[in-house]
Amino acid sequence: MDNSEIMTIEECAKYLKTSFSTLYKLAQEGEIPAFKLSGQWRFKKDLIDEWIRHESIKKIQKSEE
Repeated sequence: MDNSEIMTIEECAKYLKTSFSTLYKLAQEGEIPAFKLSGQWRFKKDLIDEWIRHESIKKIQKSEE
């Protein structure tokens, strides 16, 4: 999978090892980088990878407080 790849919600859920419904909720709430194309959610892999890094750092910083 190349970093500039655009994933469907099903592909992204599999990549993140989460449920379709969890990912759909995160996308709707703007909690994860996503955009709609013809009414369907799409995810750029490089932005998802960056989001993972950012969320991991936030969790580490929170646990150190």
